Amino acid sequence: LWEWSTNFETLNASGKRGVLIPRITHANWPFILRRVNLAQLLFPDFSLIACGWLLCRYTGLNRKVWDQVDSLVYYFLFPVLLFHSIVRSPLDFGATSSLVASGVMLCAAGIGLSYSLPYLPWLRTHIDKREHAASAQIAFRFNSFICLTLAERLAGTQGLLFISVLIGVCVPLLNVASVWPMARHAQTGFVRQLVRNPLIIATTTGLLANVLGFTVPNWLTPTLTRIGGASLALGLMAAGAGMQFSQLGRGKVLAMSVLSIRHFFLPLIAWGLARLMRLEPTQAAVLLTFSAVPTASSAYVLASRMGYNGPFVAGLVTLSTLLGVASLTFALALPR
Repeated sequence: LWEWSTNFETLNASGKRGVLIPRITHANWPFILRRVNLAQLLFPDFSLIACGWLLCRYTGLNRKVWDQVDSLVYYFLFPVLLFHSIVRSPLDFGATSSLVASGVMLCAAGIGLSYSLPYLPWLRTHIDKREHAASAQIAFRFNSFICLTLAERLAGTQGLLFISVLIGVCVPLLNVASVWPMARHAQTGFVRQLVRNPLIIATTTGLLANVLGFTVPNWLTPTLTRIGGASLALGLMAAGAGMQFSQLGRGKVLAMSVLSIRHFFLPLIAWGLARLMRLEPTQAAVLLTFSAVPTASSAYVLASRMGYNGPFVAGLVTLSTLLGVASLTFALALPR
């Protein structure tokens, strides 16, 4: 406790006296971890999924209502959230080059592992390729909101800067990787699907705007923030409304495979990359957080709007949210 109390620095950027954030070191890391209540952090997401499920099944807000919610989230709310989350923090590639390289390699590993599942000899007879096309994204996508919240709690404004850089670089890559299997399996034309996909358009536009130095006016920020909050809430409730537990029973092998990649193998790979790239403790903590958070709630909306088995993907999103507590605890407890 003494070492923790002497490892604080003043947060000058806040413009206030007496505002302190932790300076993460190898010595005080276990104490910081105990201060983060992961179950409490993930409970709002799980509760919103449960609310959507209950409303769809036991009230007049039936499937027809939620189909319209899916469209609203997919074509407007989520794109605004993605654009704002990428453009709001300038990307400092010079100071974060090792972290960015580690994040890109981590994403590439997740994509490669997920894509390879139907071709592994011991799995290919148990995996439906159409279901895999929609579910592959579960293995490598991440919940940006939880990333941002947890990074701020772990490392203050420096953690927010680092995770914003990872989001800005990795979200476009992962969104393209999410669309490709579905477009390829449906034979609808990959390029055609990319240029029409609102999530791809939003992330690409946001990254370009960030690189060019565009900033959102202060008067517009509250509106975009509220739209982003609405997208997260409605996206999770729509996933709950679309969830059918019976669907998970028919794809147990696929479900276990993509969730194992998301919540076990990626944290291990991130740990190895942090050591290989010699990341300093704060960057390593952010990378491990990035590797272990639940999958993106928009995975359900994307699969559903592209004509795939939305209920199955919604079930995977729910399971991933529950597993996030275990995987984050595991990842952040790995020795450094």
